[in-house]
Amino acid sequence: MTTSLQRESRMPSLAGATTWVNSDPLTTAELEGRVVLIDFGTYTCINWVRTLPHIRAWAQKYREHGLVVVGIQTPEFEFEQNLDSVRREVTARGIDWPVAVDNEYEIWRSFSNNYWPALYFVDREGVIRHHHFGEGRYVQSERVIQQLLGLAPQDLVTVDGEGDEAEAEADWARLNSPETYLGYERTGNFASPGGVGLGEARVYAAPDRLKLNHWALAGDWTTERGRVSLNAPGGRIFFRFHARDVHLVLRRTGRGEPVPFRVLLDGKSPGAAHGVDADADGNGQLDEDRMYQLVRQPGAMAERTFEITFHEGGVEAYVFTFG
Repeated sequence: MTTSLQRESRMPSLAGATTWVNSDPLTTAELEGRVVLIDFGTYTCINWVRTLPHIRAWAQKYREHGLVVVGIQTPEFEFEQNLDSVRREVTARGIDWPVAVDNEYEIWRSFSNNYWPALYFVDREGVIRHHHFGEGRYVQSERVIQQLLGLAPQDLVTVDGEGDEAEAEADWARLNSPETYLGYERTGNFASPGGVGLGEARVYAAPDRLKLNHWALAGDWTTERGRVSLNAPGGRIFFRFHARDVHLVLRRTGRGEPVPFRVLLDGKSPGAAHGVDADADGNGQLDEDRMYQLVRQPGAMAERTFEITFHEGGVEAYVFTFG
């Protein structure tokens, strides 16, 4: 089975990259004669992270046939512009292909891109022939790669359905909680009495009960445009969710010791439902600016209340995602 591939446009320049990881700067002229897979992502985006097992497998299988994968790291949050953090995540995720760091959104705009993740499939003449936004459609994407490489249809790569930690495919059939930003510009379903304080420090309290997909703060927090910032030890965040996995993008503002935290589910230790970044008692540490997997539930699931307590101040929380 082949896909009808239109000639969409020539691949735009990559010259707007701030810097490159795993490679010297690449030009469109240097890439002509190769099939190129352009992969837009950012390292705190769970949707992009969950595509990586497929991207890695394609890069490994088709490299000898002329495929070049080029990652474009375009930051959603300001802290993702930190080159040391980008290099750390590239290494941690086993990314061995060239990555253009697009801190100024120059490449993003040149592609007229609006999504993480986004794939653009470029033929040997430097023409974009196909694109895909978001997760999924992996079979079709691999068939496009084979077609552009001039390969006869062949067996597809096998990717472990459980994935690695946060890279596992979401449990879509039972996922009933949406991505939820915490900054006042994009948030919703905030349930602490008194509502959101716009840019001002305030001591919040959590309600006795939360509705599904509502969240709340307790303690001394400042709600800012794109995040909430903890001003004193003991601050808590609550979320009523229905999903297998709970992720939270976190950053610490100081350079001192990691900030210890504890996760509870329905007021109790998570036990076997703990994520990779917390133990069975719910204990973990915030040290790096990244996405933390805090819950991974085995077996049956129902609505539950997530709670995280930070034992020191100097914490920023950005967005909940689920899987």
